[in-house]
Amino acid sequence: MESNVLTDATVDNQDISEYVAHLQLHMTLQARNLVPNFKQTIQDSRQQLLHQTQAEFEKFASRQGL
Repeated sequence: MESNVLTDATVDNQDISEYVAHLQLHMTLQARNLVPNFKQTIQDSRQQLLHQTQAEFEKFASRQGL
């Protein structure tokens, strides 16, 4: 009877371990989809800064009659 209890507990632990591993994998994949790529973010922010600077310069130049 006691070996049956141990076997059931081992099976339950394996099931829980598999569930936790699956959950961790799922969470990791979700996190990859939610967090933007760092390099892409830097490139986008540089590009946005460049566009803003160009727009401001064009406004300044048009107001000064350059």
